[in-house]
Amino acid sequence: MSAASRFHERVWDLAERAERDERDFSPPETPPDEERAMAYLREGAGEAVALFVEARTGGLMVHFPPDEYEALEGAMNIWLELYAACYGVDLEGDWALREAAELLIDTHNIRDVAMVLTRVPERH
Repeated sequence: MSAASRFHERVWDLAERAERDERDFSPPETPPDEERAMAYLREGAGEAVALFVEARTGGLMVHFPPDEYEALEGAMNIWLELYAACYGVDLEGDWALREAAELLIDTHNIRDVAMVLTRVPERH
């Protein structure tokens, strides 16, 4: 199996998981549910962003066809929306995967990435 095909399979697996998480989501009765929010980041958005970083660095420079790039970016956006929803904030995700990847490289922390992109939780 080539490196490219290995990445492509992982993209579709992540996209399916994101759609399933979105479908199965129910808002917390008393936000914030920080534990669940962090799970969406660690097991979802973080994996999507890390996959993109892995594919584009280390000499690989794997190219994602537009439909796969959009699926990966869409999965990340779903998980960021769910993260925000765990804080009682309703957002329409339209964040750029490339921007999230740059933030992850800079911060090494998916929670920091989520906080910068979504502005959730609100800083005082």
